[in-house]
Amino acid sequence: MSSRRHGRRPAGRADDDGPVLVYGRNPVRELVRAGRRPVSEVWALAQAADDPALEGVVVQVKRREDLARLAGTGDHQGMVAITEEYPYADPQAVLEGDGPIMVLDEVQDPRNLGAVARVADAAGFSGLVIPTRGSPGITPVACKASAGAVEHLPIARIGSIVAFVNDLAGSGRWAAGADAERGEDYRAVDWEPSAVIVLGAEGAGLRPRVREVCDRLVRIPLRGRVGSLNLSTAAAVLAFRATGGDGFAS
Repeated sequence: MSSRRHGRRPAGRADDDGPVLVYGRNPVRELVRAGRRPVSEVWALAQAADDPALEGVVVQVKRREDLARLAGTGDHQGMVAITEEYPYADPQAVLEGDGPIMVLDEVQDPRNLGAVARVADAAGFSGLVIPTRGSPGITPVACKASAGAVEHLPIARIGSIVAFVNDLAGSGRWAAGADAERGEDYRAVDWEPSAVIVLGAEGAGLRPRVREVCDRLVRIPLRGRVGSLNLSTAAAVLAFRATGGDGFAS
């Protein structure tokens, strides 16, 4: 039988480097709901401690400053969960999924990573692929920016984006690299569930070697005076076109 405890037991530490944390109301709720990684306890403000999403979880009522100290930020929204390391998916399992895949080539900002993960989950993608090096990985900041989407979306880490994209043909998939200068209008592409959308780093775009191994390049035509879209907005335009515009799910 599940129970809730609002006690004084000190927060456990996962290791000498401190606990693995998820903070923010939606991220903590989705962490618990997904059940992919165990939650040892949640620290929460009194007004958040009885949230139905926390049923069965050990909850400790804490002051706002205690939560800020644990999370390392005041952006905790009244909840901080102590959990375990993020469970990255098997890249082959992501490849074998039913929907398109999003690939991020050395995206540096964990907020952008989290926002793109939220887009990919909302659009029904089978997963997200990021490099082991040149990416922050799924940090507490990325979790917060994803609104908890990273707890549901399969996310794989691989050694080489170039090798991954270059080998897609063997899995029956094809890669569309986002390139604002060299790409064709994304609306002219016959999107299919086998598509893999590859997005480059903030400002720099795709690395030349990654661009070279993509099957085609696409761009989003802009009509205004600002010459670019932020990463998650570009990801959303392409993702929802691939899964719901004139694509296979229309």
